Amino acid sequence: MSDGAAEETERARRLLDAQAKAEDLFAQVEKRGLLVPGETERAVSDRIRDLANELYGVSRFWHKRIVRSGPNTLHPYRENPPDRVIEEGDILFADFGPIFEEWEADFGRTFVLGDDPAKLRLRDALPEIFAAGRHAFEAAPGITGAQLYAEVVRLTEAAGWEFGGHHSGHLVGEFPHEKIDGDEIASYITPGSDRPMRRQDSQGRDCHWILEIHLVDRERGFGGFHEELLDLA
Repeated sequence: MSDGAAEETERARRLLDAQAKAEDLFAQVEKRGLLVPGETERAVSDRIRDLANELYGVSRFWHKRIVRSGPNTLHPYRENPPDRVIEEGDILFADFGPIFEEWEADFGRTFVLGDDPAKLRLRDALPEIFAAGRHAFEAAPGITGAQLYAEVVRLTEAAGWEFGGHHSGHLVGEFPHEKIDGDEIASYITPGSDRPMRRQDSQGRDCHWILEIHLVDRERGFGGFHEELLDLA
């Protein structure tokens, strides 16, 4: 194996390892009962932060930590709804970007407190649409960010939901990864991102991507969120 190939293999391994730790963190959040009614979203976010430090020594996150519940789950990442007290029967999601040994993870999951069938149905639809989006990526070697975004929106609407985000993912890598500029549309899976997603960055390294699924039920007043690595599994 050439030095370049070995480096790319190691980069992929480290990104997958960071994601596995993020997945374990979220499993521990649920197992330890951190998602409870009567707590504010900010308090729960702080407890997840502290748990990440306890389990993995994580002290930095490369983007703002998000816990949203009830109607706040309608808001996309860039918005900042007021802190809210989590209620009985709420749907909520967490979106964290922990840094594990200088490698970024970006992981989002949705939880339902109770047995509301509409909320459970939305929660269960999230990984299904994610899997369908990944399949579309894998089936089209030259797919662009704009094309994948359009397909994710189509899949979402075909399943009876509304897509809640202006983009459906972004580049990810070592910390700090090649800066994602809000004006650098090619860094996102979004309309107007017309470069092939399978490409190399400015340093000649393979680009790796996060896929985000934000489903919204506008009529019932809630949404859900799911994200993880797209091109590595």
